[in-house]
Amino acid sequence: MDLSRPLMTVTPTLDGDVLAALVGHDGVFTTGQLHRLLTRHSEEGIRKVLKRLEKQGVVLTDRVGNAFTYRLNRDHLATEHIIGLAQLRKTFLERVEERLESWRVPPVYAAVFGSVARGSMTLDSDVDLLLIRPDDADDDLWETQVHELAAEVTRWVGNDTRPLEFTEAELADRAHEEPVLRDVARDGLTLVGSRAWLAGQVRKRKD
Repeated sequence: MDLSRPLMTVTPTLDGDVLAALVGHDGVFTTGQLHRLLTRHSEEGIRKVLKRLEKQGVVLTDRVGNAFTYRLNRDHLATEHIIGLAQLRKTFLERVEERLESWRVPPVYAAVFGSVARGSMTLDSDVDLLLIRPDDADDDLWETQVHELAAEVTRWVGNDTRPLEFTEAELADRAHEEPVLRDVARDGLTLVGSRAWLAGQVRKRKD
């Protein structure tokens, strides 16, 4: 799935993008304002979707002068499910974080990076996970945890999961040589540990 456009899982049309925008930006919008958020679509296409959603009762319309404004009907029976779909990226991150916190040997640091973190995910994207392993972790237990999490994440979203692992010692030795670690320190979504700690590890070996 595409976590940056999660409503595509049920409606691979402009409707999903319009609904996601209404969920993510609480307030009222004209078609022009929505068009500035959804630049890949035409203003006329957005207007047609809003009219269709208005007939379903999901969108409420008000007239302000010569213009019409639109907002999500948060009392509609479908709205809680629409919000749930629109927030799948947040739900995904929370679920991964919960799994990591339940590990018998937790990581020193963990983050999602790559296209998921950048918001540029596609149906063919991998889910990239950085896992920093304690130096004294039991090998078999750690590998079992990582394998089970990777399998779970793939079941949750349908995309391949690619864990990138370093021990604490490897991180200390190689952080300055690994561009991907600089990318994670800059753009990654931290799930366990401190981004400042990882950034410190990257800087420490560069100085």
